[in-house]
Amino acid sequence: RDRIIVGGGPAGTTAALYAQQQGLKTLLLDKEQFPRDKICGDALSGKTVAVLHELGLFEEVCDLPGAAISRITFGSPAAIKADIHLNRYDLRNRLTGRTLPMQGFAIRRKIFDHFLFEKARTVADRTLENFAVQDLLRDKEQIHGVRGQSKDGTEFEFYAPLILGCDGFNSIVSRKSGLYSHESHHWMVALRQYFEGITGLSDQIELHFINEVLPGYFWIFPLENGYANVGIGMVHKFLKKRRVDLRQALADVVASPAFRDRFADARPLEEPVGWNLPAGSKRRTAHADGVMLLGDAASLIDPFTGEGIGNALYSARTAVETAVAAGEAGDYSARFLKCYGNRLWDALGDELKISTRMQQLARRKSLLNLVIDRAAGDPEMEELFSGMIANALPKRRFVNPLFYLKLLFR
Repeated sequence: RDRIIVGGGPAGTTAALYAQQQGLKTLLLDKEQFPRDKICGDALSGKTVAVLHELGLFEEVCDLPGAAISRITFGSPAAIKADIHLNRYDLRNRLTGRTLPMQGFAIRRKIFDHFLFEKARTVADRTLENFAVQDLLRDKEQIHGVRGQSKDGTEFEFYAPLILGCDGFNSIVSRKSGLYSHESHHWMVALRQYFEGITGLSDQIELHFINEVLPGYFWIFPLENGYANVGIGMVHKFLKKRRVDLRQALADVVASPAFRDRFADARPLEEPVGWNLPAGSKRRTAHADGVMLLGDAASLIDPFTGEGIGNALYSARTAVETAVAAGEAGDYSARFLKCYGNRLWDALGDELKISTRMQQLARRKSLLNLVIDRAAGDPEMEELFSGMIANALPKRRFVNPLFYLKLLFR
């Protein structure tokens, strides 16, 4: 086979779909059996929508159980709310070169990932579920395969000149290739809890920057049938420094005066469940001899919003482009695959740097209160926010000190 893809989440399945378009043979491996749950905020951004359009899957995704999103509500530490309408501008997607209507969705990952996995199953040379990769195979320094175990304990070895590590924040491919590192100030920790019966759900996702978890936020995302994804998250460094118990913080926020009426008749559908989010606030090496890392394994989570699916899909597209070039050159060395990281950073680097700066600014309650207060009462400011989200206006304005000086004197 040309490529082994380890991990059947959005990065891995999208890589399989792009690989099929390029005539590459793939083996797709995952340690779980689909459909399976994946702890996440469940939001699909404009970036995700752009890739779905390019793969010809958008119309089918529209029919999946979930919620269409046309607004974002930002809540400040002072409990001021600003609604940003997403459909004021078309989305200008730099990766695909397309301009599309600005759309978003909230779809449970158990549904969305299963949909993508079934699509990938139809095009991959072979898919294997319940298979846990345990090690990488080497010929001298060159990685050229994987060793693992099926659910019944049977061991297998598979060989290919290129391994795509799409196996999440705790990636075995990353660990075994020597690329893994854990730095608490570049990681976020979050909790998710599904509810039903929350009042006030509509076509908006809500991000509330509350005192309990700054720098971080509390979210409410609508889903199908009156369900909602509710969660809370913050930067790991500050969580440890302040000794925040996220479970208690989530319970306190739900019971707080700002939200208790909306949760008065709500019923939790699960206990809170947590996960780690490796943020793209630092450029990490995402390649080695015979290996490329994608999605969360490459630490591509947006440092400000916590969104990762769109960046995972971007990495899949870029990795397959690089895989084609490596095959044509007959070169799978780290030296050649370095172009993957360069291409990926060309596509995402500026945005990740700006999001990192925005995360740093969000640690200042006074700035958050100022910006959200102005956006709530000024149509021109709302227009500006909408344009930045759609990439129609430069996000760099958010990190320019003159922007905040102008806000003070509006």
